[in-house]
Amino acid sequence: MKKSGLIILSLIVFFLAAGFGFGDEVTANLQSFIVETFDNPNAADTDEGHADPRQWPSEHRWMIQGSKFRTVAKNDDGTADEYPKMAHIRTWPENLYRKEPEGKTLRVLGIHGRFDRMGYNYVEIFPARMGKDKDGNDRLEPKALLLPGRVRNLDLWVWGANFDYYMEAHFIDYRGISHVLPLGSIKYKGWRNLSVNIPNYIPQSVIYAPALKGLKLVKFVAWTRPTEKVDDFYIYLDEVKVFSDMFENQWDGEGLGDPTVIQELWSEARQQQQQN
Repeated sequence: MKKSGLIILSLIVFFLAAGFGFGDEVTANLQSFIVETFDNPNAADTDEGHADPRQWPSEHRWMIQGSKFRTVAKNDDGTADEYPKMAHIRTWPENLYRKEPEGKTLRVLGIHGRFDRMGYNYVEIFPARMGKDKDGNDRLEPKALLLPGRVRNLDLWVWGANFDYYMEAHFIDYRGISHVLPLGSIKYKGWRNLSVNIPNYIPQSVIYAPALKGLKLVKFVAWTRPTEKVDDFYIYLDEVKVFSDMFENQWDGEGLGDPTVIQELWSEARQQQQQN
């Protein structure tokens, strides 16, 4: 009986210790954030994010790129008409907005695609920033988009025209490792909300300060299937949103683990040294 009692007592102590030891793992502060509206066709470059999630940017530059057999049509005047084309179109999913809010112009990201032959063609849709080419001229270049918190789920609205195509979301973690997750088929007519859960095997934090190591959205990719026609099609995207865990442990001196705070403090210290 004494031995049984000791075993039961040991089990109780173990489970209590486990509860205290892993309590932070089950604590969550789940919030949703719109990370792109596509409403602003003249969006400027944005920074990596913001310390206050409520001020996280929701407007960014975007660019698209087609695969090898994208159509390049020659015009009579000698110019080239290159596909895919991108534009911010004034429309919206009615399940998202029944009507356009007063004082606001709603737009979506429109893609007009053409390929010269059937197969596994694709259109890449990148968040972007303005860079320079080798001659010093302005040009758009891809820039991965930092997402707030520890992302549990990502979704967006996609308009399909019943072509047998499908979509993926590409991410990169803090180690520089890429992850490709399926958003699903767009073989349907009209607007649908596509979503993907972020698997636990994709790391978004570490045991050191700062613990949070945010996930970045690299691009969306729309693929064509080999048996589907590709000579002329349209795809529209709207409202990219994430569902994230924003919980962070509070501890004395946590600001010293924030890279932004560290940069500000050390910059101030260097300036003070130079003045002395």
